[in-house]
Amino acid sequence: MIFGWIINLILGGLAGWLAGKVMGTEGSVVRNIILGLAGGVVGSIVLGLIGIKGSGMIGGTIVSVVGACILIWLVRKLG
Repeated sequence: MIFGWIINLILGGLAGWLAGKVMGTEGSVVRNIILGLAGGVVGSIVLGLIGIKGSGMIGGTIVSVVGACILIWLVRKLG
């Protein structure tokens, strides 16, 4: 169980870091983890609305990156 949490944190950090690279932003490890985990939720909702679903570690990471990019874009538009 703890191993699953560690994997999720690592993949969240990776997704946040990748989204930062795609969107041209830099951030701390903690920011990347939070961004990646929140991006997973946002990506699942947004992509689920159009019928796209990611499965497995690679699919989940891709969905998280897309969601994190959406979050970065929203923060830029609102800020």
